[in-house]
Amino acid sequence: MPAKAMEENKSNALNDFWAQVSDVWQHGFMGVDIGKIIIAIIIFGGFLLIRGVFSKYILARLHKWSARTDNGVDNKVIDALIPPIRFIPLILGVFFAFRYAEADVLLGDLFNRLMRSMIAFTIFWALHRTLEPASHLLKGLEKVLTKMMVQWLFKAMKTIVIFVGAAVILEVWGIKVGPLLAGLGLFGAAVALGAQDLFKNLIGGITVIAEKRFQPGDWILVDGVVEGTVEDIGFRSTKVRRFDKAPVHVPNANLSDAVVTNFSRMTHRRIYWKIGVAYRTTTEQLKIIRDEITKHLEENDAFSPATEVSTFVRVDSFNDSSIDFMIYCFTKTTNWGEWLAIKEAFAFTIKEIVEDKAGSSFAFPSQSLYVEQWPGDTAEVFIPPTGKKAA
Repeated sequence: MPAKAMEENKSNALNDFWAQVSDVWQHGFMGVDIGKIIIAIIIFGGFLLIRGVFSKYILARLHKWSARTDNGVDNKVIDALIPPIRFIPLILGVFFAFRYAEADVLLGDLFNRLMRSMIAFTIFWALHRTLEPASHLLKGLEKVLTKMMVQWLFKAMKTIVIFVGAAVILEVWGIKVGPLLAGLGLFGAAVALGAQDLFKNLIGGITVIAEKRFQPGDWILVDGVVEGTVEDIGFRSTKVRRFDKAPVHVPNANLSDAVVTNFSRMTHRRIYWKIGVAYRTTTEQLKIIRDEITKHLEENDAFSPATEVSTFVRVDSFNDSSIDFMIYCFTKTTNWGEWLAIKEAFAFTIKEIVEDKAGSSFAFPSQSLYVEQWPGDTAEVFIPPTGKKAA
């Protein structure tokens, strides 16, 4: 083959190869030019870079600005809004990258719905996160309602925000929420029949909060159910932490119907003792014991005065083996640890009064046997001999 022909064949082969490369480059993925795809990726990467710079400098400046104020709510609001704000550059990056690559033309309505869904998600995400710090602005409502009622109110608002946000996104994709809810009506009625306990507990929880029976942190006693510290009042049940640190979840319906003793609402803490002294204690000694204990209660600042609460120190009864005093008084503190210390010191004082000042003693269960005379037909008492032993 002539050299000229060979050169022409090589030239044609190169042209064909270049044509193939150009075709692949131009059609790329789904008909989009590979060059545009590369530039679109660069555009998206640029918005990621903007996102990083924005987070490092702009949001940092916002934190410094909010730190200058005495109100801590603005700090919490900014912290809550940071994740949604950081998501905005991602949405912009996707939008401009797809627009440059003309992928929006290929995807058409799908692209528009995707972008609108991302925008709606960001808006309602920000609203949902803002509700938590915003609740601190309405602390005044706790005086009218209760702390738990306000918490329930904001929980309900969060649920509403989630529901509305989901409904908006479904509407973007052409799913009508109204007919969907109507179609679920029969199903909801069937579920409601099986969820009677759930609604009963929900109403029970509302009753507990409305009546202000207890709050988180209160020490309560429900006879036959549980005794411990309330940690959380939920929609269905209340979490009570027993003193052995075991959590107990009590249905709200049980708490709304049961007798609940709230020890945290005590104004004073009671000491109720029965103290028995020996029967040989004289009347004067009994009076000394009574008067000294009464004097101690009046002079000790740890105890509430008789003008404020009922206070009694009296000879109460004649028991089987003791003369009993009733001591009935109240301490000013309701703290259990402090109350135990006061009660211990009071016990030491009573012991000193009974034994040292009154010269008496405490009684203990005992029985005495009295024999007036021996029966006449008893055997003669044996008296051992005192003489020398026999050899």
